Amino acid sequence: MADSSQSWEYLEHLQGVELNRLYRSPPSTLAIFRKILSSLAKHFVMTMLYSPRPTSIKDFELMVKASSSKERQMATDQLRRYSIIREETLKSGKAYALSQDFARSLRQVIGGGGTDGQPFGQVVSPAASQTVLVDELDAYARQQWEGILGFMVGSSNLEELQEPGEELEPPGQGVIELLKAGNLITVQGTASRGQSASITKEGFAFVLKDVNAQIWELLFLYVDNADQLDMDKIDVLSFIFFIASLELGLAYSTANFDKTQHQTLQDLMSLGLVYQTHPTTTNGNSRPTAPPYFYPTRLATTLTSSSSTALATTSATLGSSLQPNSLSHHAANTNATQSAGSGFIIIETNYRLYAYTSSPLQIALLSLFINLRSRHPNLVTGKLTKSSVQRAINIGITAEQITSYLTTHAHPQMRRFAAAEQARVDVRKALRTSGPDGNAEEGEDTEMRVTVVPHVILDQIKLWQLERDRIITHTGYLLKDFVSHAEYIGPCKYADEIGVLVWKDDKRHVFFVSRIEGVKQYISDRREAGTMS
Repeated sequence: MADSSQSWEYLEHLQGVELNRLYRSPPSTLAIFRKILSSLAKHFVMTMLYSPRPTSIKDFELMVKASSSKERQMATDQLRRYSIIREETLKSGKAYALSQDFARSLRQVIGGGGTDGQPFGQVVSPAASQTVLVDELDAYARQQWEGILGFMVGSSNLEELQEPGEELEPPGQGVIELLKAGNLITVQGTASRGQSASITKEGFAFVLKDVNAQIWELLFLYVDNADQLDMDKIDVLSFIFFIASLELGLAYSTANFDKTQHQTLQDLMSLGLVYQTHPTTTNGNSRPTAPPYFYPTRLATTLTSSSSTALATTSATLGSSLQPNSLSHHAANTNATQSAGSGFIIIETNYRLYAYTSSPLQIALLSLFINLRSRHPNLVTGKLTKSSVQRAINIGITAEQITSYLTTHAHPQMRRFAAAEQARVDVRKALRTSGPDGNAEEGEDTEMRVTVVPHVILDQIKLWQLERDRIITHTGYLLKDFVSHAEYIGPCKYADEIGVLVWKDDKRHVFFVSRIEGVKQYISDRREAGTMS
């Protein structure tokens, strides 16, 4: 399962003042304590939490064996980076003290109480007719998330392979702008006339991550762009941590939310993190109003979870859009330990590919680097070609990403075959080295490791990328046959100055330009002035 730790590095770039503001929120403090800190850093925090005075650095050294001084240094560096501890100078020497805001909030989390009402939300009980079940929340979150991923990997090449009813609802314009800001997609068209997306290298890597890592990447993008929405990023981040601390299946009041929180709540709905019923008219009012409560979905309640079981359940239940059989959502619910993206691809040495999947998103993903030929119930066929691979490379997808995808999603039969072949190779190697001298015969090459995807496929994909990277074409004009160096050097320098020079060879008096008009006029003017030679 992919880790979202890289996304969390965003917090390291916040200033100390901003982090201290964040720590005034108990849910934010709990999230950072659970999700970011190492086990040793957590131990240091709990040791200092109820201490009436700062802890000397010498006491820190005594807590850890001398052989683990590197781990101690890493833990203290982490606490300093996130402004959780600060260094103080006492009469007895230097010491560490916990941030007052962090310590106060963490004590409130552990002991309960506090003066700021209910930091983890106020639970309400809607009418029985308006109660939303967990299955309905999962279906809503899945629909929203599939719409986002479907928009990212959607391809016009799939139109003739799509089944009726498989068209996914595209995300809102705000989500599209967020994907563009993260360089996950490039968009053609306008919002009014329709938009189509092309996935980037970063976007391809994004869709291969687990759901939790994907969500955090988009959330940190959202926080980073909060200023453009006239919102304070620390307030937005605090509210996201608040949503992540809530319990699945319960409704929470919005009565005390401020303007930023209401706006963020609406934006989180478009990502599938929260659900709120449609606005209705009440008490004769002509303007519909949203109900004063909302439900967090499974995408939100596992955001800061450190439980591998909870994260696996989310990936299996809501990440099923990239499962081989995405139509069997109920089966995914009953098998929480099933890994997202279990093997379903068989590729032969003749480059033919068979994918046992009915997921429209998996099919769209394959179409990025495979020429799809036909579709059958639970099966699509295609072929890996030079044009299909270079089409993917042209949009930024690398050969390593393609081979990693094919290997990760290889069918179990391919894995069993590779394991059997490797066993035979190991036996032959053992027989060669079991002779009287214990060495292989002279001149005999050591056999390479057997890979799940055949070597001929892996090597050819890399060669197709190298060929594309090695040969770069430019449309333009070649200027040559200058009678002297003086006649050559002037136009060449001028082309460089105006930014149209692509290549030159001073020895052969030849250069290549992307545009000819300006250089042509320069040569003409010099010839008229008689200064070419």
